[in-house]
Amino acid sequence: MTVLARAGAWVRNLSGCRRLGFAFGCGVVSATGFAPLGFFPALLAGYGALVLLLDGADGGPHPLRAAAAIGWAFLFGQFLLGLYWIGYAFMVDPSAHLWQMPFALLGLTAGLGLFGALAGLLSMYFWQDGPARIFITAAFFALCEYLRGHVLTGFPWNLAGYGWGAVPAVLQGASLFGVYGLSFLTILLGASLAELLCGRWRLSAAMALAFAGLFGFGVYRLNATPADDTRGVVVRLVQPDVPQREKYVRKLMMRNWDWLVELSARPGDKALGRPDVIVWPEAATGFPVANAPGALDQIALFTGRGQTLITGSERVAQDAQGLSYYNSLYLFGRYGALPLVYDKFHLVPFGEYVPFAKLLGQIGITKLTQGPSGFSAGDHPHLLAVPGAPPVSPLICYEVIFPGAVVDTSAPRPGWMVNVTDDSWFGPWAGPRQHLLIARVRAIEEGLPIARAANTGISAMIDPYGRIVRQLSLGQRGVVDARLPAALAPTLYARFGDLWFFLLMVSAAFAAFLLARVPVRLGAA
Repeated sequence: MTVLARAGAWVRNLSGCRRLGFAFGCGVVSATGFAPLGFFPALLAGYGALVLLLDGADGGPHPLRAAAAIGWAFLFGQFLLGLYWIGYAFMVDPSAHLWQMPFALLGLTAGLGLFGALAGLLSMYFWQDGPARIFITAAFFALCEYLRGHVLTGFPWNLAGYGWGAVPAVLQGASLFGVYGLSFLTILLGASLAELLCGRWRLSAAMALAFAGLFGFGVYRLNATPADDTRGVVVRLVQPDVPQREKYVRKLMMRNWDWLVELSARPGDKALGRPDVIVWPEAATGFPVANAPGALDQIALFTGRGQTLITGSERVAQDAQGLSYYNSLYLFGRYGALPLVYDKFHLVPFGEYVPFAKLLGQIGITKLTQGPSGFSAGDHPHLLAVPGAPPVSPLICYEVIFPGAVVDTSAPRPGWMVNVTDDSWFGPWAGPRQHLLIARVRAIEEGLPIARAANTGISAMIDPYGRIVRQLSLGQRGVVDARLPAALAPTLYARFGDLWFFLLMVSAAFAAFLLARVPVRLGAA
């Protein structure tokens, strides 16, 4: 028996707590495939080990129960390491929220692990020795990723497809079939590695060839089609680097405002000239800017030379029910002309609103952001006209993580997207880098550049191939001046969306499962 076969047999023979502990450990290690480490072999190996663990469950007394536990433990470990940074949000106001941190972090990651439990259970129900089990495992785990991105408002963070962040050429596949399709292929490649440890190599070799082809497509796309600039449009991204704990302190608000104005008024890069569009981050002002006449006067002054200002700010509206609060984006024209307003429609649970607020409020659970109540939601993505520049699709922070929901499909195609965010909530390392990678993949999917202004970083101009043109690192105060890259023609994904291609690929996997349902003895050549 070869070394690989012995290793496979050892994993399959695990049982009880040792099996669950190993599944959890494999999930933890697989999370190093995501940003900022980007060690994609660990992600692939994790899914290969997952199949071997399910092999072992197939021969046990309660295979469905065991498979569900394995799937849950694997994704619980993956999410626990991959999303550890969520804990930083509870440290901004520790006196009010720190006690919630372990419950929120463990509750969220354990809850997300239920999608793994469902995928494991369904895979085991159809389990079949040999290559058939690889296709069914990939199909159900990919389907459960899709469910995770949509059920209960969705949370499509660290999808398997993002594991290729260190290989931009492979990421270009998102322009064809989106990140959900790339996730399916990634899980299929990783799961096929289990075949190597069972003495069979054909499926793994076929998947390796498929990804070699995808890599070749990406290399060609990146090198044969250089990005152009939108003629004459220069964008300035302002990164004030205001610590979250200081943003809403009353005595510091004027200082924070002065930083925004000073950064906006700095002389431009001589090679680029004066910026045409200035972008401030999410909730940059720290107060509802439309209700502050002095701030509006200053905006009118520094937009007087024909510049446009885009900024995130809270918005207060009076309606029949009283005052409503929105996390909004304002677009001010020349001399602070009457702004266009966009309201964030995909709100962060427990960050911007609390589900079952009355019930949970009785035990002291409140939203993390400042303000007297939860935010109200806008309606859908919008298209905003920008003087002297192509129309833009605005995205506020979290909204950029949702594939296929970043542009208004009923409106004309935008020329670019703008993503204003405050990643100071996400900690100093992994969270902001994962968020930046997600934005890069949205650019690839849609074939549109993204101008990303982040309070504490990472602010960046991203071209429609997901490449960073210019950026400002975490924890730096300054500006990013860059020409606006030109949009590409609509990608295949932009024309058809993720559902058709994703379902087609998963359906093909089920078909391959049915064709491969021939009993194969483990260890047979």
